[in-house]
Amino acid sequence: MIRIQRLPTHLRPLALVVATAALLSACSTPGPTVPGAQPGIFAGAQPAKPELTPQMAAAADTLNKMATLQDRLYRVAAPLLIDNAELCTKHARNLLGFTAKNRHSYPGFYNEAAHVVFGMGERLQVTNVLAGSGAAKAGLRQGDGLVAAGGKPLPEGPQALSQAGAVFGPIMAKQATLPLTIERNGGTRDLSIPVTRACAFAIELGNADNVNAYADGGRVMVTRGMMNFTQNDDELAYVVARTMAHNMLGHAATQRNAATISSIIDNLIRVTPDTSMLIGSGGIKAMPAESDAQADRLAMYLLARADYRIEGASGFWKRLTATYPASVLNGYTANHPGMAARVAAMDKALAEIRTKRSGNKPLVP
Repeated sequence: MIRIQRLPTHLRPLALVVATAALLSACSTPGPTVPGAQPGIFAGAQPAKPELTPQMAAAADTLNKMATLQDRLYRVAAPLLIDNAELCTKHARNLLGFTAKNRHSYPGFYNEAAHVVFGMGERLQVTNVLAGSGAAKAGLRQGDGLVAAGGKPLPEGPQALSQAGAVFGPIMAKQATLPLTIERNGGTRDLSIPVTRACAFAIELGNADNVNAYADGGRVMVTRGMMNFTQNDDELAYVVARTMAHNMLGHAATQRNAATISSIIDNLIRVTPDTSMLIGSGGIKAMPAESDAQADRLAMYLLARADYRIEGASGFWKRLTATYPASVLNGYTANHPGMAARVAAMDKALAEIRTKRSGNKPLVP
């Protein structure tokens, strides 16, 4: 008999926040994780499920492991996105703060694993609620089924994800809240979801063991290898904030790396990515020391405004550089080799922030 450990909570997808203009566009690419819906969470009879095969069980195990990392990544990213909307002048958007998927969001055996092991069906199901968002405050939960928006039934089936955006968009263009009907524990209820102003960067988990993080202007990706290297949430926040800062400063486009990095992100969000893309430099040009220092300075402010411990930032990056130096190709230091300028920028920003805090001044760089 094949046994697989059941998830204690719902698994998270790859995209983190949803812009009101195209609610689910950020999570249109099939990702490797699914919500672990409990049997009977949706009303109505469920069709007979196929037998759990060894390949399907292996797929479910992969989804399970990815979900643990994704959960941590979203939790750490949430305050950085919400608390820094003021600084994201070009990238702040009104967000609903939740994502949703159904079984058709996943290919092949992962589709079957989502259905058989985790109970996902045709209906879109909430897979993440951004902590501190309007959706969270309104009481939306992971696992809630999406029934209707503004009284209009929401689509189901293979095209539900893309079609749902067409329902949400017109509603949000006219009002600051989304009237949402959900299904929970076999019953329906109505919620009013207010928008949340936040930095509209999609937060992606990279399914690779290289220790790196990528910014393509609109997305922040942290690889599995980098997440495993970080020892606590503050260290992971250092990585997320610095990658956000590169996006905010437009560095990917400036260095003509955006297209290359976008292709790497598109590849690494897959369950089985093509790791040959990571051979050598992966086509990424190293960031100039001046640009890196700018990102470090801004990242320190992003971290401070989100109440992360900034005193350990330079120590973390020094440890990363010593462990994975620039000679390790397609590692973080190889892409960001200007460590001396970076440390100087972090130390200067730390002093600035301390002075502003003591004087009760706004934490604005």
